Amino acid sequence: MDFAFDARTEELRTRLLAFMDEYVHPAEAVAHEQRSHLADPWATPDIVHELKAEARRQGLWNLFLPDDEYGAGLTNLQYAPLAEITGRSPQLAPTALNCAAPDTGNMEVLAQFGSDEQRERWLEPLLAGEIRSAFAMTEPDVASSDATNIRTVIRRDGDDYVIDGRKWYISGAMNPDCAVFIVMGKTDPDGTDVRRQQSMVLVPRDTPGVEVRRAMRVYGYEDHYHGGHAEIVFDGVRVPASNLVGEEGGGFAIAQARLGPGRIHHCMRLIGMAERAIELTCRRAVSRTAFGKPIAEQGVVRNWIADARVTVEQLRLLVLKTAWLMDTVGNRGAHTEIQAIKIATPRAVVDIIDRAVQSHGAGGVSQDFPLAELWAAARTLRLADGPDEVHQRSLARRELKKYQ
Repeated sequence: MDFAFDARTEELRTRLLAFMDEYVHPAEAVAHEQRSHLADPWATPDIVHELKAEARRQGLWNLFLPDDEYGAGLTNLQYAPLAEITGRSPQLAPTALNCAAPDTGNMEVLAQFGSDEQRERWLEPLLAGEIRSAFAMTEPDVASSDATNIRTVIRRDGDDYVIDGRKWYISGAMNPDCAVFIVMGKTDPDGTDVRRQQSMVLVPRDTPGVEVRRAMRVYGYEDHYHGGHAEIVFDGVRVPASNLVGEEGGGFAIAQARLGPGRIHHCMRLIGMAERAIELTCRRAVSRTAFGKPIAEQGVVRNWIADARVTVEQLRLLVLKTAWLMDTVGNRGAHTEIQAIKIATPRAVVDIIDRAVQSHGAGGVSQDFPLAELWAAARTLRLADGPDEVHQRSLARRELKKYQ
């Protein structure tokens, strides 16, 4: 395993770091200010459109897609350090580069499983950053950590599918630029194979019967930058049968294919969030005095910083190993490592950010620093794409098989 950056990765890292310093970090305060004056609070501030245009001009665009036809053609190992950099400003940088969830996963689904017609209608404008999208799987009335529980029904009626169900925490759906949902539901609810009961269909936002009911809060935040997290009701929603993604009964398998890359992308960005927290902790520690000396000289603060550095280095190596395995043996061959990073990274980064908050005192929980939002985002990732306990259950079962 060789994790050294190749020439292309190093060149992109250099350009991306310059883009972050020159454009993204200065835009953070501007974006907050512009958002406060928007008539529609879910709309995208002008500064974000400007960042997207500049990123595309610089060739820092669609870096997440390994397919040369649609994306930058980077391997997971090449993309990992770039995603980490974007994690230092998770509200702006991924969107600026057209590398933000849930669009990334939806583009991967369309590229891999979509028909030519679906790619032309939805993938191409997503790749161009002209529209946004959402992935509608999670439901409020069932334990959605087990996707076989899904109750939304997708019923075939002649040349159409009719959809009835209720979803929530559907990321991105509040943004007025969100033009399409990939909806997961059951086309064969009584099928003997519970993993062949589900299918996915494309539902344009303006389809009759689609009601975006409300925005769900996350630790009190409404997450405007990612287009919110909506509760959506599908009441007799009718779409053409050609809107089926892949084949009937293939929804569960498509979801697994979608979530593998999504999990490592989250972990890559989380490391960047941890690096931002360490930097803010160090700057605060050397600039503040308590009890007659800089808090940087307090033993407990030094321990926080040292432990954070050790933890980040460990996590980065595990994420890079996972990326390397995904490139060499595929997502299935990297299943154990994908689960391991999904368990370990959010937990550890929550702890690092929490200590950064502590080092800032009241400022740490205020809107004057990004730490409170970073903490909420990191803590949420202990649930998103499968809660810790689901991954622990699967990982332990795989380990136990070696001895049974």
